[in-house]
Amino acid sequence: MLAINDVQVYPLAMENSIFSSIPFWAGVAGVMIAQLLKPFIHYVATKEFNPRLIFINGGMPSSHTSGICAITTAIGMTNGFASDIFVLSFAISMIIMNDAMNVRLETGKQAQLLNEWSEVLEELFSDKMFSRQHFKTMVGHTIVQVFWGLILGVAIGIGVFYLMR
Repeated sequence: MLAINDVQVYPLAMENSIFSSIPFWAGVAGVMIAQLLKPFIHYVATKEFNPRLIFINGGMPSSHTSGICAITTAIGMTNGFASDIFVLSFAISMIIMNDAMNVRLETGKQAQLLNEWSEVLEELFSDKMFSRQHFKTMVGHTIVQVFWGLILGVAIGIGVFYLMR
């Protein structure tokens, strides 16, 4: 700790920093590991390696789910599973997983349909009266993708807790 004009200043590595927070690092690891796994899981399923999958939303496993479940698990382990902050984090986890499976998945389905109609309209109006749009279709997750994001996130939350405590 440094004192500048009687104000305590903590360098980034000090214990009162977000960078010493177990839930913070659990969340970072949860998202990053899930994203890094996507091209390899895709390869196993399709025999096609696509490293660009690291940078996209959607796919297997859900990195949103993995990240929030890692945070929630780490909060439970550091503050107790009966703590108010755990209950809040658990509720947010449920909202994020529901959103991934329902709202965002349906958005992707709608985008796919719009893309198909856009192709039809482009063919009908070949005189350039209609300009085809392409919408991103891989924005949501299936229940299986969310489930494996949850399992991965809980495992990462536990792992980061034991590594950092």
